[in-house]
Order: sequence, then C-alpha cells, then structure tokens
Amino acid sequence: MDLKYFDLKAILDMDDMFRRYFMNTAEGFKNAALLGTANSDGLTNLAIFNSVVHIGASPPLIGFIHRPVTVPKQTFTNIQQTGSFTINLITKGIYKKAHQTSARYAPDISEFEATDLQAEFGRKVKAPYVAESPVRFGMSLEEIIPIRSNGTYLVIGKVQEMFIRKDLIADDGNVELHKADIIAVSGLDNYYLPELIERLPYAKVPATT
Repeated sequence: MDLKYFDLKAILDMDDMFRRYFMNTAEGFKNAALLGTANSDGLTNLAIFNSVVHIGASPPLIGFIHRPVTVPKQTFTNIQQTGSFTINLITKGIYKKAHQTSARYAPDISEFEATDLQAEFGRKVKAPYVAESPVRFGMSLEEIIPIRSNGTYLVIGKVQEMFIRKDLIADDGNVELHKADIIAVSGLDNYYLPELIERLPYAKVPATT
C-alpha cells in the first residue's frame, strides 16, 4: 500500500480550499440530512447538513454540529427561538434540490419555495418537514454545547415524533435505508448511493474449548 504522509504542519500549510476539501472527504462517508426550521413569525427555512449524529436511544437523542455563528444563521437562530427543528433524510430523487439549499438565500426567502421542496407540518413540533423525505424526525431542543476548540456547537435534540415509510421498518426494528435510496455524502458536494453488503450478527467473543 503506497501511502502519503501528512503531519499537522503539512495539513495547516495546505491552501485553504484544498484543505477544506481534503479534510472533509478523507474522513469518509457521512449522512446527509435536511434540517427544517421556522422562525417565530412562521417563515420556514431549510438547510443541508452532513454532521447529524446519533446521541442515544433512551431517551432518543440526535445531534448535529453547527458552524461558528459569526453572522446570523437562520437554522441556529430559529432553533433558539422556537426550540424545535426537523431532520429529514435525503433520497436520490431530491439530492440536487437538497444541495441547492446551501446557497445563500436572503433571510426572507424560504428554501422550500426556492428549491421546490414541499413543507409539511406534523403533530408535535412547530418546524416543517420535507414532504419528499421517507424518514423524518421531529425534534425539541435539549441543549447547545459550545465546542471551544474551533467555535462550533453541538446542538442536541430529543425526538418528539417520527415519520418513516412503512416498508422500511424490519420486524426487529432495523430501518432498511437502502430500500429508499437514501444517499450519503463525502465532503460538501460528493453524493453517493450506499448499498447493503451484508447484515452481520451481533459480535460475540468466540467460545473457548
């Protein structure tokens, strides 16, 4: 295996844009999700994130990393104002529209309308869902944890409701995302369609004789 070596100095000496692509893609495949929010006046907002992470199942907690808030950010501000947001997984059919939500639209423009994605509202959260998404989570804000190392924030929410396409739920609770063409992302603009290789049994230490 022919490997190229980088120490911290070599990474920091990279061109800014090169380093951004390099570090974002070298870390591997990540999820891609649309976060839906609304401000206190009801104006909807939609933004793509690749940093959504499982925090725990009991209670059901999901978090995401938000960039430093050096200027007002609608997703961050809306969550602070209303205490709610939605997480919507992205399919092959809508990834181009989802990517377009990363454009810098004016604050009074809803990304739902700008990208022709349909907003839907659930029962227990005030934030909008993406109607085209087959896997959706309605979240209430639990806590925002500042990360001192780089000025970002870990935003943690508690699941208040979920909407999942029925045929994706296996008898044992496994959600078979590949059946819905849920996409993954590498970096900020490389989109992939994962496929199931094999589902392995729970790992145990082999019995000794």
